[in-house]
Amino acid sequence: MTYSLRRERDGAGDSGPSSIIYWIDDGKVKYENFGRPKVGCVVEVGSLTGRSYAAQDYWRTTKVTEILEETENRVRFKTGNSTYVWEIL
Repeated sequence: MTYSLRRERDGAGDSGPSSIIYWIDDGKVKYENFGRPKVGCVVEVGSLTGRSYAAQDYWRTTKVTEILEETENRVRFKTGNSTYVWEIL
């Protein structure tokens, strides 16, 4: 499975086989592999391992503040200052 994460205003982001959702619970960082964006979580999409020394390996957002649209394979959401589209390709 391949995931894509793109910022709407400029198309910046990444794609790859990894989609990890992070959040804080009782002072500890928790995560879910192959997760979907959720309010209060940070979304990271990209490579499981380093691809090269010259290119980024993933794209990570700040906390999700609002889910705008959601279908089976696509979530459009807001963070503190950006709007993103996460997709399963």
